[in-house]
Amino acid sequence: MIDFEEELKKFQPSLEVEEAEEAIYSHDLTDMTDIMREMLENGRGQ
Repeated sequence: MIDFEEELKKFQPSLEVEEAEEAIYSHDLTDMTDIMREMLENGRGQ
């Protein structure tokens, strides 16, 4: 049987995941809110 407590003690996060997380959070990515805001602003200007 698996000892979950023991396995949790051994757990170490993947460096790849941490690196990806840093890359994602460090970039200012466009999301749906930004797109909707731009569409509304462009619609008012016409």
